[in-house]
Amino acid sequence: MLNKLSNQQKGSFLAFVGVMFITPDSLFIRLSNIDTWSLLFYRGAIPFVVVLIGLILFYKKNFFNALFKIGLAGIFYVISFSICNITFIISIQNTNVANTLIMVAMAPMLSAILAAIFLKEPTNKETWVAIFVTFFSVTFIFYDSIQIGNIVGDLFGFVTALGLAINANLARFAKDRDLVPSAVIGKLVVAIFAFFFVENFDLVAADKIIVPLMCIMCVAIPFVLVTIAPRYISAPEVNLFFLLEVILGPIWVWLIIKEQPSVQTIIGGIVIIITIALHSFLALKKTQIKST
Repeated sequence: MLNKLSNQQKGSFLAFVGVMFITPDSLFIRLSNIDTWSLLFYRGAIPFVVVLIGLILFYKKNFFNALFKIGLAGIFYVISFSICNITFIISIQNTNVANTLIMVAMAPMLSAILAAIFLKEPTNKETWVAIFVTFFSVTFIFYDSIQIGNIVGDLFGFVTALGLAINANLARFAKDRDLVPSAVIGKLVVAIFAFFFVENFDLVAADKIIVPLMCIMCVAIPFVLVTIAPRYISAPEVNLFFLLEVILGPIWVWLIIKEQPSVQTIIGGIVIIITIALHSFLALKKTQIKST
C-alpha cells in the first residue's frame, strides 16, 4: 500500500497514524494506579521487549547488521530519545501539566529552526503559519492553568521539546537508514534509569491489563511509526502532528471517564485539527502539482 504513495503521503500517513495511537495515552495513565517512576519503567521496558522481538523477526540474521548500521546519527538519536522521555516525566513532576504541554508545543518551531541550520532545509511559509497557529492554540487552551515560578519543571519541558525536535531532525538526516533500533536502545536506557527510582514493581488488578496495553498501543507502535515518518516529510511537519494529542487526549478521557473538556480545549482543539488538516492538504496538493 505505502509503495503506491508519494513521500508526502507516506510521511503524513505514518505520523498521523502514530499520533492517533498516542492519543488514548492520557486516558490509560488516568486509569492506571501505579506511581510515576514505575510507569516510566514499564513504558521503557515493555516497548523495548516488544519492538526488539519485532526487529529480530523482521531482520532475522541481519539484525546485528541493522543494529551496527545506525551510525553516529543513531547514537545521538539514542541519547536524545532517552533524555526527552525522562525529562517529560521530570517536567510533569515539577510544574503544572499545562506548562509542560505548552513547552512541548514548541517542538515544531524548534524543529524548523534546527532543520534550517543543520539540514539546510528551510521551512515553507505554510508550515510556519501552521506552527504559530497551533502553538498559540495550545497556549489558549492552557492559559488559565499556566503557573509562574516553576522554572525547573518548565526548563525540563523545554528540554523535552528540544529532544523531540532533535529526534525528528536526526531521523530526517539519516533517512537512508533504519533508526528504529536506536529508539529500541533508547527505551532500554529509559527503563534502566527509571529502575533505580522504582519502589514497587507490582501490577495489581486492572493494571495488569491497562499498563501492558498502554505500553504497546500508545508507546511501542507510535515510536516506530514516528521514527520512520521523517524519512518522507520534514521534521517540523512530523512534530505538528503531535499536537493532535492535546485535543484528542482529553476527548478520550471525556468519552470514557465523562470528564468534560473545557470550552478553551474544544475551541483550541478545533483550530489545531483544522490547521493540521489544511496544512497536510496543501502539502499533498503541492507535491501532486510537482509530480505532474
